[in-house]
Amino acid sequence: MANRLANSTSPYLLQHQDNPVDWQEWGPDAFAEARRRDVPVLLSVGYAACHWCHVMAHESFEDEDVARVVNADYVAIKVDREERPDIDAVYMSATTALTGQGGWPMTCLLTPDGDPFFAGTYFPRPQLLQLLAGATAAWTDQRARVLESGSHIAETLRGLSAPTTPHALGADVLDAAVDTLRGQFDHGAAGFGGAPKFPPSMVLEFLLRNHARTGDDDALAMASRTCHAMARGGMYDQLGGGFARYSVDARWVVPHFEKMLYDNAQLLRVYTHLFRSTGDALARRVVVETAEFLLRDLRTEQGGFASALDADTDGVEGLTYAWTPAQLVEVLGDEDGTRAAALLSVTARGTFEHGSSTLQLLTDPDDASWWAAARARLLEARDRRPQPARDDKVVTSWNGLAIAALADAGALLDEPAMLAAAEVCAEFVVGTHVVEGRLRRASRDGVVGGAAGVADDYGNLAEGLLALHQATGRARWLEVARTLLRTATERFTAEDGGFHDTADDAEALFTRPRSAADNAEPSGQSALAGALLTCSALVGDSGMRERAEAALGASGQLAARDPRFGGWALAVAEASLAGPLQVAVVGSGPDAAALAATVRRSTSPGLVTVAGQPDADGVPLLAERPLVGGRAAAYVCRGFVCDAPVTDVDALTAALR
Repeated sequence: MANRLANSTSPYLLQHQDNPVDWQEWGPDAFAEARRRDVPVLLSVGYAACHWCHVMAHESFEDEDVARVVNADYVAIKVDREERPDIDAVYMSATTALTGQGGWPMTCLLTPDGDPFFAGTYFPRPQLLQLLAGATAAWTDQRARVLESGSHIAETLRGLSAPTTPHALGADVLDAAVDTLRGQFDHGAAGFGGAPKFPPSMVLEFLLRNHARTGDDDALAMASRTCHAMARGGMYDQLGGGFARYSVDARWVVPHFEKMLYDNAQLLRVYTHLFRSTGDALARRVVVETAEFLLRDLRTEQGGFASALDADTDGVEGLTYAWTPAQLVEVLGDEDGTRAAALLSVTARGTFEHGSSTLQLLTDPDDASWWAAARARLLEARDRRPQPARDDKVVTSWNGLAIAALADAGALLDEPAMLAAAEVCAEFVVGTHVVEGRLRRASRDGVVGGAAGVADDYGNLAEGLLALHQATGRARWLEVARTLLRTATERFTAEDGGFHDTADDAEALFTRPRSAADNAEPSGQSALAGALLTCSALVGDSGMRERAEAALGASGQLAARDPRFGGWALAVAEASLAGPLQVAVVGSGPDAAALAATVRRSTSPGLVTVAGQPDADGVPLLAERPLVGGRAAAYVCRGFVCDAPVTDVDALTAALR
């Protein structure tokens, strides 16, 4: 046989197309071959920006001796976890059940029927060879025990996906979640817990919404301090904008340098909402710079957004981003280089590796124009360095998050370029990723892949389109979102009112994946709950609201028990509790624009709003809402009960209180 990855749409799989290992993609042919040859399956799961995936590839999968063993005794399958999150989810559940932890690369041994009988993560070459030899011996000499073990593991994990007991996320639960987070907050460095520290995007959104509803100063302080600490530290790219995946230390100094679209999209939206809440100048700057990063470094030729930038450059982590004092002087000259080193915490000893430092901006420069010029020169010099590789597949779900963030930021900051980028992205994703009425997970170079969309693809894309509808008033985005949500409700609904991760007609794995946990991004269940809730308010559909609340109930136990892993469910619950607050602005010209801008500055978690002409086709919120005496007007409705329309900003501000 031979390596069969050359025609993949996944950049991660293409990274392995020249391995001597006879990799093939996940599919029935691979398992048929395992049954024909009567050998187990070696399943390796990772993603293109994963540092330790690269290490294991160089150590083991490029090694002829390892390849000889794998090819003789196994069928080898490579999976991109970002392209097939369903496969990743079910085998990660096995990995965490068997080892107590998970991560990538994930290494599993399966029976030809797909049942896992061994699971782990990264293995150095000697340990991998030892594992493969031991597993081959067990398969040959103790086949019955291996098959029984795989069957038992699969059956146990199937039992874990049973329906949940609904747990309502009412005001008492939401306020208790803030108390729990208060106890977990790092009062020294901000954020939650210790090292490594991940950006708690959805938890921050929950805290901002909770403060808007309750006025809890601690909720706002935890969100604001964490946003400031992340933006000041080395995890934020002080030259190019955008955030790295996480900080390896507890003080946000040294990042793991990969830059993920889903992190940056969610953080862009959080900082937008922090700016809306407080007028914080740092938050506004981060919004602008992070949006610039998305448009400059992740935007594809078709207008979608690529998945990630690698952690490594030429096999060295941080090579593109770290600096020494001498390198700053080389670019800026003695005086400005020394000044920049002091400003950016670049020391002779270094804060990173080999005497180099990450760039921090712990205080604002005393001369903003000097810093702007120096920053531009440093970024120009950095661009001449070797650059990290880009995983340029376009993932539906993460592009939905980007559309939502750019729409919110563009509307609030009156930045037409952000709104235009959101619309172009939406046109591409809807035009390319919707195939015969169903979503596909990803595309590359404008060519859509075969992997079916999962629940978070439907939920996050619908969320983005609904945000875009509110920012632009275009009926098209509302209608596409409604259609996606109808399909998701028909295909993904679980017995308890929540949602499975995969559709009812998706490829059958040894268990049907389902998670209520909001981890690096919203779970499919909470993503759909949020989009359904927003859509229900925009179109006046009480059935959608009921489905959203049922999904929140299905997420309730986990979110109440551990708020750090239920951030988006809690944020959606805040919107449910505070809303629906529906505001329609009708008319055109400066008066209508002033009214619309006033509405967008409202922090109410339950707010939905649309601006446009009275009775605009396909926009229910504008129906039967005429001008008032020929003037632009705002209609404020709570729970589908409307106040008298207002025509001036002061009256609207009072009504929104």
